[in-house]
Amino acid sequence: MDDLRISQLTGSDLKAWGHQPGPQFPELLSRGNEMLAAGESRDAIREVLAREIPVPPVHIALHEAGAVPFHENLTPADADEAANLDKVRETMRAVMRTPTVVGGAIMPDACPAGPVGTIPVGGVVAAKNAIHPGMHSADICCSLMMSDLGDADPAEVLDAAAEVTHFGPGGRPQGNRFTVSLDLLDAFRANPFLSNAKIIRAAQEHMGTQGDGNHFLFVGRSRATGRTALVTHHGSRGPGAKLYKAGMEVAEAHRRKHSPATLKQNAWIPADSAEGEAYWEALQLIRKWTKTNHNSIHQATMERASASAGERFWNEHNFVFRRGDIYLHGKGATPGWEGFAPDADAGGRTIIPLNMAEPVLIVRGTDAPNAWGFSPHGAGRNWSRTEHMRRLGTKTPDQALAEETEGLDIRFHAGKVDASELPSSYKPAAAVTAQIEAFGLAEIVDQIDPYGCIMAGELPRFHRKGRGRR
Repeated sequence: MDDLRISQLTGSDLKAWGHQPGPQFPELLSRGNEMLAAGESRDAIREVLAREIPVPPVHIALHEAGAVPFHENLTPADADEAANLDKVRETMRAVMRTPTVVGGAIMPDACPAGPVGTIPVGGVVAAKNAIHPGMHSADICCSLMMSDLGDADPAEVLDAAAEVTHFGPGGRPQGNRFTVSLDLLDAFRANPFLSNAKIIRAAQEHMGTQGDGNHFLFVGRSRATGRTALVTHHGSRGPGAKLYKAGMEVAEAHRRKHSPATLKQNAWIPADSAEGEAYWEALQLIRKWTKTNHNSIHQATMERASASAGERFWNEHNFVFRRGDIYLHGKGATPGWEGFAPDADAGGRTIIPLNMAEPVLIVRGTDAPNAWGFSPHGAGRNWSRTEHMRRLGTKTPDQALAEETEGLDIRFHAGKVDASELPSSYKPAAAVTAQIEAFGLAEIVDQIDPYGCIMAGELPRFHRKGRGRR
């Protein structure tokens, strides 16, 4: 046997063959020298070990600016609206450069929601074979549910709801928790994104809670039937936030490897990968948890008020929907096509709230192509919360609340009046409603006139009772 056949392989040999130094070198050298001792030629060993050289990642380029268009379903009515639209356009143009994106749309309620390049509230983004966690945001499956409570007294329903619902951070304390089905918890444990013990615990503790911000519980009467209606607005709470974080970590690893030019907030998980399939399934489980959460609050309120429930339906507006190999990301946008979800059994109807002093709209979607099938999710904002406080001037939040919600029973569950949730902080409801009709985004089939509502807040529990609308 010649000297070349029996001399030991070294790290220099591996580097000469194209391997990059790293922790894998000892194992490669050990395996190569075992083959050498067994009589394999260096050429044969080199060919076998070459399979261990990582294939350089393919870098996916951004779309050229302006190459992917988006639809605008918003007509500015004043200088504030025009300035808001300019900001929304700027951020959507940056989003449209993401390599996976094939189109998008903005709703009448569109407003910026972060740094330039972040999908705005009231934004829709269509991507091919890709799920973008940042485009459904941490508040996965933020959604609305409506229950018909027949001839129940709205005042009694609101009082009952105040006793059973739970706003604010965190979950329910031990001894005051709502039950989560074992089947659902087992499904969480079987999913790699949801099997974390903290997520399982959050799923148990946060059942029957509504969170903070613009989440609410609303009671009113249907114009179409005269019957009392209960509407809740909240998302997936702690379990969804933790899934979002896990999804963003996987998406970011993919972005760094394959598309470092893509903005971090627009990182994606390939939908046809094992991780993509697991994440899609996790989204469906979080959706199921969120629907159960709404149901639990409605059922508890109904029982406390001794009311009888008629029909009940719901829809999400922060979620991802699939049509073929296109993944439609709605950030504050309501799906409006038939069969958008397996349990979309409300005759095509969905729910759009406007503000605490205005009716909740019940609409039937039109699958408008100029909106990728979506309609708005609410009224949106033309300025920041800080700017709204500045515009109140010397008027206190309590004074503004009294003026803007006269005759209504408005409650902040655990604190002071949150001025950023007053009607004046949102776009004019009439203008948003008019643009829904003007752009053909949905057909309004009913309106739930307000009696009152409960919203999140800070400090001790507060409420102001008015005469209400009965």
